[in-house]
Amino acid sequence: MSDSDYAPRWWSNLGSVAGVVGLLLLLYLTLYLTDPENAFSKRNLKDVFSRQGYYAVLTLGVAVLIITGGIDLSIGSVVGLSAVGFGLMLREGCHPYLALPIVLAGGVIIGLFHGLLVTQLQLQPFLVTLCGMFAYRGIARWLTETPVGLTDVTRIQPSFQSALETLRLFLIGKNATGYLEFPMQMVVALVLALLIGIVVHGSVYGRYWYAIGYNEQAARYAGIATKQQRLWVYVLCSFLASLGGLLLFLDRGTADPTNAGESQELYAITGAVLGGCSLRGGVGVVPGMVLGAMVLPLLENLVNFAQIKSAVIPLVIGLTLLVGTIADEQFQRSRRKT
Repeated sequence: MSDSDYAPRWWSNLGSVAGVVGLLLLLYLTLYLTDPENAFSKRNLKDVFSRQGYYAVLTLGVAVLIITGGIDLSIGSVVGLSAVGFGLMLREGCHPYLALPIVLAGGVIIGLFHGLLVTQLQLQPFLVTLCGMFAYRGIARWLTETPVGLTDVTRIQPSFQSALETLRLFLIGKNATGYLEFPMQMVVALVLALLIGIVVHGSVYGRYWYAIGYNEQAARYAGIATKQQRLWVYVLCSFLASLGGLLLFLDRGTADPTNAGESQELYAITGAVLGGCSLRGGVGVVPGMVLGAMVLPLLENLVNFAQIKSAVIPLVIGLTLLVGTIADEQFQRSRRKT
C-alpha cells in the first residue's frame, strides 16, 4: 500500500465537506430570517459557537474511530461519569488542577479497556461500547444519587474558587459571573482538530487508520500492526469524551448522574456522518468532522427561535443517520461497479 492509495479518497471526500458547508449556510440564513435581531445577537452567536465547539470535541474522537471501522456508543456515559467524577473530587477536596488530569487519565483507561476487549478478545465494538454505555452511567449513579454543582464545591472548598474561575475562563470562556465572554470551547476544538488533522492527514499513522478501516485484512498483510493502531484510536475517543465531561461540568456548573451527557454519542456520530465519514470505515476528513459537528447545535438554536417543539431534534438525528447510511451504501455500490 502506497501513500497514493489514499490521496483520491482524501480529495474526493471534500465534496461532502462542501455539502455540509452549504447546509450550515442555509441554517444560518434561516436562523437570521427567523429572528434577525436576537438570533444574530452577539450573546446568542457566542453561545451557539460554544456548543458547536463542545460537540466538535466529541465528534473528533468518534469520527477518527469510525475511519478505522470502529464505533463507540458509550461516549455520552463517559461524558456523564467524567463530569460527575470531576465534581465529586472537587467537593471532597481534590484541587482542580489535580482533578483535571485524573479525569482525563480515567478516559484513557476506559479507552484502553475498550480497545483491549475489541482487539485482544475479538469482541464486537458495538457490544463492548453498548455495555460501557450502561456500565458508566451506572457507576455515575452509584457514586452519587443527586446532582453535584460548582456552587456546592465553592461553598465547601472556597479556596478552589480562583482555580475554577481560571479553568472556566480558559476552557469555556466564561467569567466569574457565568457570562460568556468568548466561545473558548470552539478554540479548544479547533486546536484539537489541527493536531488530529496533522496526524490523520500528514502522518503514517493516519494512513494506517484509513487502511484499517478500508480493508483491515489487507492492512494486516501489508505489515500494519492493526490491533495496536485500533487500540490507540479507542484511547483517543474516550480521552476526548472525558475532556467533554470536564467542559460540560465547567460550562453548566452542574452534573446530574442520571442524564449528564445523555444521548451525546448520537450527536457525535451524526456529526461524523454529516461531515463525510463512512460508517463502513476508511473515509473521512478532519475539516468535515468539525463542520458536521456544528450542524445539530445550530439546528437546536433554530428550533428554539422558531418555537418548534424540541421533540423534532431526535427525529432529525434519526433521519440524518438513516439518510447518511443510505447515501454511504449507494456510494459503496457505485464504487464497486466502477
